Amino acid sequence: MANNNNQMNTSSEPGDSLEKQAGISLREARQTQLLKVFLVMSVIYTLYLAKTLFIPLVFSAFVALLLSPLVALGRKIYIPRTISAFVLIGLLIAPFSFLGVELVKPAERWMETLPKISAQITEQINEISEKFEQEQNQAEIQAEAERKQKEAEEASFFDNWFKDDEPEAKVEEVKEVKENVVTGQIKQGSIEIFLSLLASAPFLIAQMFGSVILILFLLIFGPVLFKIFIQDFPVVVDKERTVQLVGQIQKRLSNYIITISMINGLLGIATATAFYFLGVEDAILWGALVGMLNFVPYLGGLISCTILLMVGVVQYGLVSAAFLPPAVFLGINILESQFITPAVLGQSFRLNPLIIILWLAVMGWLWGVIGVLLAVPILVCIKIILEHLDVLPHWVKLLESEG
Repeated sequence: MANNNNQMNTSSEPGDSLEKQAGISLREARQTQLLKVFLVMSVIYTLYLAKTLFIPLVFSAFVALLLSPLVALGRKIYIPRTISAFVLIGLLIAPFSFLGVELVKPAERWMETLPKISAQITEQINEISEKFEQEQNQAEIQAEAERKQKEAEEASFFDNWFKDDEPEAKVEEVKEVKENVVTGQIKQGSIEIFLSLLASAPFLIAQMFGSVILILFLLIFGPVLFKIFIQDFPVVVDKERTVQLVGQIQKRLSNYIITISMINGLLGIATATAFYFLGVEDAILWGALVGMLNFVPYLGGLISCTILLMVGVVQYGLVSAAFLPPAVFLGINILESQFITPAVLGQSFRLNPLIIILWLAVMGWLWGVIGVLLAVPILVCIKIILEHLDVLPHWVKLLESEG
């Protein structure tokens, strides 16, 4: 009997140890998952908190990535990196500076008229709502008019005389109050826009200047630092494969940025040309705006159509001709998005539309308008890196899944 009990105890001990090991591994797996969640949350919080630092860094990195092949080509023909970097940045800044100077006056004019347009739209909406309310309460108004008519018949001549003056005075007072409210709204809106632009101007200028300096230093000293990192740091095990991998990623990203920039630039030029021949005011301004907004897939075209519809209403009024600017742009945009861009980019840069919309929402929450503009290049960069590193293939498949 004692031997049997010992055998049962010894046979139960391995089962208990297996259960303990399973419990420990399950606890460790839960802790690992919890640490991953905390890591993701800390990264998101850091990106949100330090967006004033990360936005210029990411933007400068993309521009340097775009210009670095040209600097390397100049180095092959014995042009120093410093000279080629300064020349390329000058060639990059010059057209944007010229375009900015040309667009200052139209932009200022539209910024001044924007509060007035919003006030007019508000008045029209109020008038429409008042008409609906009058139609709904027509029976009550008729009853009130009949009651006043009976009171007027019973009242004396002098009472009627005084009562006729009082409503006129009240109507005049109401008109004056409405005019004062509309004027106050216009002034307040223009002042708020001017103050917000004035407050953000120094910060934006400082960020732009810092980005230009960072791009310059990345073009001049970036390749040297990368070479030292690959050769001397022990964290890089397969040095040749790392160099080839970085070169392939750089080439694909550079091709994507150049292609998208050229397509959006041609879209803006085509839109501005069409608007010029159609007689739309400030055609260059709207061409530059739709070209910039086209960096945001789907939402950029919708925002452009909305803005151009307002432009048509301001220029032509509430007539069918107001739909001409958005209709022309919509036709050009459909041609570009459905035929030209897929034919040029092919299937290598394919992304799921739903994931793009969700990613735009996340980047817009993190970094605002600049984050929305940089969202798709960042997502393409992540996809290319995952493909070349051959990690997380299920995520790559999810990113490029068709609708």
